[in-house]
Amino acid sequence: MRFRQVHLDYHTSEAITPIGARFDKKQFQEMLKLGNVDSVTVFSKCHHGWAYHPSEANEIHPGLSFDLLGAQIEAAHEINVKTPVYLSAGLDEKLARRHPEWLIRDENDQTNWVKGFLEPGYHQFCMNTPYLDILIAQTREVVSRYDLDGLFFDIVGVRKCYCHSCIESVRREGGDPRDEQAMRRLWERTYANYTARLKEAAEAIKPGLPIFHNGGHIARGRRDLAGMNSHLELESLPTGGWGYDHFPLSARYAQTLGVQFLGMTGKFHTSWGEFGGYKHPNALRYETALSIANGAGCSIGDQLHPDGHMDEATYALIGEAYREVESKEAWCTRTTNVADVALLSLEATGVHPQAKTGGRKPPSDAGAARILLEGKFLFDVIDKEHDFTAYKVLILPDYVAVDDGLRGKLEAFLQQGGKILATGWSGLDPEGTQFAVDLGVRHVEVNSYRPDYFRPSFKPGRLQEASFIFYGQGQKVELAGGIELGRREDPYFNRDVFTFCSHQHTPSSYTNGGPGMVENSNGIYIAWNVFEDYASKGSLIVKETVLLALNRLLPDKSLQTNLPAQGIVTLQEQKVEKRLVNHLLYASPVRRGENIEVIEDIIPLYDVQVSVRTEGRVQNVYLAPQMTPLNFSREEQIVHYTVPVLECHQMVVLDYE
Repeated sequence: MRFRQVHLDYHTSEAITPIGARFDKKQFQEMLKLGNVDSVTVFSKCHHGWAYHPSEANEIHPGLSFDLLGAQIEAAHEINVKTPVYLSAGLDEKLARRHPEWLIRDENDQTNWVKGFLEPGYHQFCMNTPYLDILIAQTREVVSRYDLDGLFFDIVGVRKCYCHSCIESVRREGGDPRDEQAMRRLWERTYANYTARLKEAAEAIKPGLPIFHNGGHIARGRRDLAGMNSHLELESLPTGGWGYDHFPLSARYAQTLGVQFLGMTGKFHTSWGEFGGYKHPNALRYETALSIANGAGCSIGDQLHPDGHMDEATYALIGEAYREVESKEAWCTRTTNVADVALLSLEATGVHPQAKTGGRKPPSDAGAARILLEGKFLFDVIDKEHDFTAYKVLILPDYVAVDDGLRGKLEAFLQQGGKILATGWSGLDPEGTQFAVDLGVRHVEVNSYRPDYFRPSFKPGRLQEASFIFYGQGQKVELAGGIELGRREDPYFNRDVFTFCSHQHTPSSYTNGGPGMVENSNGIYIAWNVFEDYASKGSLIVKETVLLALNRLLPDKSLQTNLPAQGIVTLQEQKVEKRLVNHLLYASPVRRGENIEVIEDIIPLYDVQVSVRTEGRVQNVYLAPQMTPLNFSREEQIVHYTVPVLECHQMVVLDYE
């Protein structure tokens, strides 16, 4: 899989004519070279439904007078640039007008995405209709006619649908469409059938052709869905609503699956579909570095102007980032992540009835990942199928109910010396009545006070002794063999119309509400949904409490550094080359406008200290790609070194024997 890819959107309305008139083979090639691009995804069919090549299975765009797809593939291949081909699978606005009966519909028989004339846009197709046969014919045509290097199908996934085809399918099987579980079984089969038939169609012509089905998110815990792809592309545009926390969380799960994957960002200031929007070059430098630091290749989204002329400003921008990526690729291939801690994803374990939902970023998962990043812990994000015993500490964030199957895996993990950090509802049985594993506490009830207060028996970082507000839902527990590390304090009362005090919440009454944080030989339990709390409030005391717990459970961390909180650190291993690659990143996103995070200034850091624990005998330590040797010292199994300057991204390589 190529490291420096561009996803070249070309969703072009039939109201624009002519199109492609300024396409020039030489200029196309020059821009790809300027961008240092080694793979470009080009279009067979867009969201508007048109083909960008002569077609019998579809209709060529009415404003296009030549084979644009063929010309792009020929031009790219001449300069050794690969060309995966894009087909809009879930959307086809041309066909939506002709066959509205094939569209996805909700329980009220309404189409989704757009509602009518007041909200122009696209309509989504159901794959349990004759539309699938048309899509397969379009796929067969492009695979048989063109020397393509892969297929990218967009806007797909397991979709809720109550169209007439889906309702009739369930009724023919003797099911009740009012039973959501019966419908869900159909939706799952529909998606599996869609991916299987498209793979069969492509494989019959070009065996082994890479295929990816994009739904905007790789669902943690759905290995079956991930396995329907030859590789993964993690769509994560920080300025487009995903934010800078999203990609590390997704990547730390994807790399555990053992498949190649890309981090897909965009050159846009905001998100997809933007013309004339450009990021600061430092943003793309950071975002591509974040991809390779997490074991991924890179993909940057662009959008071709309807006239077919490649934008020089865009490829100058992309080129700044991709020249750096090219110089670093040798240390980023065939890598595995070194991790002490595993975050058992709430998304992967099934959503607890009390849990809040968060779309691409469930709050508990996101809050836990953010604390791990800020605390400089090496971690993976895992599902219940993963081998827990590969880690020293396992985090159960906020809402992980422990059924019999999970309890068996946790007990085996504990028996081999692993430790658990559980918070809030986590650790309780599915009924929420008692702890399924011994965490040194007995469950009493859901805490009736919210918010309430935590008084730690330890000094929380640089904070002083106090009663600290915790906003998350708490649990009332009693000691059962554990050691109390802090107590819960009740407020005078909950805030309501008859009993309220001041502007926000009632102060602490200093009444002991029972243990708030407890440790035993199996791990530590914190009696609040602290990760959900941190995702929404970013409270310093919450972070300091979790960091204290993790540092107690993990006294022998694989890596320690004085990198500031906003910095990112990973440790990737290239086992064939017998080396560890320590990635250090630093940039500080700021908020501009409404919910848009941007990176503009890169502030260099000096004398970044790092200590790496490794069993291998380290022979050399050097900066890459500069190949500058670093002085290092060794203390038993720990290697110490100092990075003189960190400007955006720096790799440090440890050769071992």
